[in-house]
Amino acid sequence: MTNIKDIALHCGVAISTVSRVLNDHPDVSEETREKVLRAVDELHYIPNTSARNLVRTSSDTIALLVKGVNNPFFSKLIKVIDREITLRGYTLELHQMDTSADELRIGAQLTNERKLIGILFLGGRFNYSPEEMALIRVPSVFCTYTNTFGTLDAGSYSSVAIDDKQAARDAVEALVSLGHRKIAILTDNEDDHSISELRFQGYKDALASHGIPFDPNLVACTGTFSDMHAIYDATGSLLARDSSITAIFSIADLMAIAAIKALSDHGKRVPEDCSVVAIDGLEISEFMLPTLTTLVQPAEEMGLVCAKTIIDLIKRPGKNRQYTFETTLRPGGSVKRLES
Repeated sequence: MTNIKDIALHCGVAISTVSRVLNDHPDVSEETREKVLRAVDELHYIPNTSARNLVRTSSDTIALLVKGVNNPFFSKLIKVIDREITLRGYTLELHQMDTSADELRIGAQLTNERKLIGILFLGGRFNYSPEEMALIRVPSVFCTYTNTFGTLDAGSYSSVAIDDKQAARDAVEALVSLGHRKIAILTDNEDDHSISELRFQGYKDALASHGIPFDPNLVACTGTFSDMHAIYDATGSLLARDSSITAIFSIADLMAIAAIKALSDHGKRVPEDCSVVAIDGLEISEFMLPTLTTLVQPAEEMGLVCAKTIIDLIKRPGKNRQYTFETTLRPGGSVKRLES
């Protein structure tokens, strides 16, 4: 089994340097830190947290509260966050919540029960108030969302997310550039003060910028991100209202998968009769037929920043920041230029 001495020999550094890296000590250069952490990963070193805990009087536990257990995009993020938190000598506790749960109250309760030193909220509301946020008395990071609809001061919270409105604009722009004007949207909700509302706003903004009138009949609300039957039925209802649509913007890859099945069952070929574009960049969407054209969220980079940010806040409380990542269009076989 690999030990700390093996890591030091592999990197050509002192054992004390490896120890400082594993304990996230600030007195190490970023280049050395990255080299040691890379070696830890390559040599499959497992930190002895049990031995470390014997000499610690304080907790080293960070909670990851996951809201929306069926969101497949979260799987990659959780894996990256868990790896990075563990490599830095902390203990990560995973807690799953239903979408209707109050994540702040649960976080406050767990802080007291588990003696947490930090909380990562993976998925949550976009409209916290200062009074609600006061419940959380340890450093925290909003992962995949920010306080767009809330009243928090920017200096009072940290977040790691994409610009959901811009990603939606980019998705619709991709369809417009191919000649589409009758573009429907498949969304969870129109006004939930969350991701759905932001992506719905981005859809409307993109239409307006090209002089395309907004048509409420082209809005299919599913009430869910993950119930494939409900998404399938919502797509069918959309086609019953207007079968002349030439494109669908789905606010999530998983929803697009159900939509493509519904289109096929209603005699619509993708992309020949109807183009489909989405947001997420799930691995499964690369193995569909046709492959899905989607705006990819950089899950690896986002997970790394989530982990680094919470540890920085634990060591230096109060230095909050909001990180916004760009999405990248991944071309697939689900879109086609509209022939005039």
